[in-house]
Amino acid sequence: MDAFGGKSSAVQDQLTNVQQIQDTQLAFAAIRPDGSTVTWGSSQHGGDSSAVQDQLKDVQQIQATGLAFAAILGDGSVVTWGEADFGGDSSAVQGQLQNAQQIQATQFAFAAVLGDGSVVTWGEAGKGGDCSAVQNHLMVV
Repeated sequence: MDAFGGKSSAVQDQLTNVQQIQDTQLAFAAIRPDGSTVTWGSSQHGGDSSAVQDQLKDVQQIQATGLAFAAILGDGSVVTWGEADFGGDSSAVQGQLQNAQQIQATQFAFAAVLGDGSVVTWGEAGKGGDCSAVQNHLMVV
């Protein structure tokens, strides 16, 4: 069970005054008071954020699909990690992910509301990650 986030002893000393916690099915991510992020659990499912750790500064919000995380930073940019097919790879839409205000998630995909009210989605295309068919109806006011 340790590989699924059940044991946080390796990061326990970093888990003080935690501001927010999110979980995938197999990992956890916590925002610390300084805006940094601590992760643990299954490494390929979000428990290992070392590939993006240098980007995880001034984290404002974290959301999670079943196996990936997405974080909004203070400048409105978005950082993702975890299982690519579950939204851990946002490279296809990264250029659009500017001034993100909010992120929501399903089991398989993320949706970000941007400052202009538009919506960007990514993750499993057939399960919410591709909103191209309804994009012209997705404007938050």
